[in-house]
Amino acid sequence: MNSKVDKIINKEKKWKVEFENLRQIALDAGLTEELKWGQPCYTYQENNIVLIHGFKEYCAFLFFKGALLKDPKGILVQQTKNVQSARQIRFTSLQEITKKKSVLKTYIREAIGVEKAGLKVNFKKTSEFEMPEEFINKLDEVPELKVAFDALTPGRQKGYLLFFAAAKQSKTRESRIEKYIPQILKGKGLND
Repeated sequence: MNSKVDKIINKEKKWKVEFENLRQIALDAGLTEELKWGQPCYTYQENNIVLIHGFKEYCAFLFFKGALLKDPKGILVQQTKNVQSARQIRFTSLQEITKKKSVLKTYIREAIGVEKAGLKVNFKKTSEFEMPEEFINKLDEVPELKVAFDALTPGRQKGYLLFFAAAKQSKTRESRIEKYIPQILKGKGLND
């Protein structure tokens, strides 16, 4: 048990008992407990396996390579269409966790097996993400912007493309693009 995780769980108001039970399931599976991204994270030989996190409506076990798990029970949830690797198992009560305890242990064992086998998720390439027409036009208009964008890491490029494309109206996409041009020219990502 990690004392940093103790602090996080003890501060939890809505899902404290659920977090404690999920924690015990992960520890019983022989995983190492760490605190990452401000959440209890469980690793196998320094590879992330599962994370516990809470939201307003539910708490969850998030499997980092959940897309590679078989999911015979059909309980893994893809948070959004843009999440490529991680999958959640969501809970709204302690009873749900208790009921699924053996299934959770099975999924954890499979996730450890994925790591042992060295399996990797095949991520979409940046070129496979939608590039809004407004951004294409701006790249054509401002050659130094295209050079700067192409020099960004693939993750930073994807971040911008997803953010720009998420806007429903052209006017909003244009506004977002204009706002972030200086950041792109500086070689920074959306959240840098």
